[in-house]
Amino acid sequence: MTREFNKWRPHPWHGLDLGPEPPRLVHAFIEITPFDFVKYEVDKKSGFLRVDRPHRTSSLPPSLYGFVPQTYCGRRVKELMPGAERGDHDPLDICVISNRRISHGEILINARVVGGIPMIDGGEADDKIIAVLDNDDIFSHVQDISELPETLVERLRHYFKTYKTLPDEPEKVQIGKAYGREHAAKVIEAAAADYREEFRES
Repeated sequence: MTREFNKWRPHPWHGLDLGPEPPRLVHAFIEITPFDFVKYEVDKKSGFLRVDRPHRTSSLPPSLYGFVPQTYCGRRVKELMPGAERGDHDPLDICVISNRRISHGEILINARVVGGIPMIDGGEADDKIIAVLDNDDIFSHVQDISELPETLVERLRHYFKTYKTLPDEPEKVQIGKAYGREHAAKVIEAAAADYREEFRES
């Protein structure tokens, strides 16, 4: 049993660390579950979970969804995304796959990175890192996105391609082909470096 603890609750973005073994094994702070009809997002100033908006479409996220602490999508992340004009100036998004139902957010989990989905939203690089719950009883063997069921990956790509688009509206985002663990590691390292630069850490 550890006797080390935070006297005050740390800010989920700035007060938690990147993870046990980044970029392979990272922390994921979960904002949304596959059962949420409302989009929740961490308030950047306070660190509390805020209601962003109800989902406008019938789509629900196919996995747990949140961000990697102490990451920031700035110029380095943008340089890894062909066609992007800039980073989205948010922490790096992450989707975490779990066999068992996890039905509430605002939790911290260990996530093993296996790949990602390139997304450009309004000219901004908005990567979605794909990971599995580290000690999951079904997916714990997965090391790369190529080992996941293809249908599951396509479901994630379809969700992000359509979740902002209403009938009779043009598509708002561009989704590319999913990439593997090696490129995902580069994106995480770039986002960590962007964070250190943005928040002036050495």
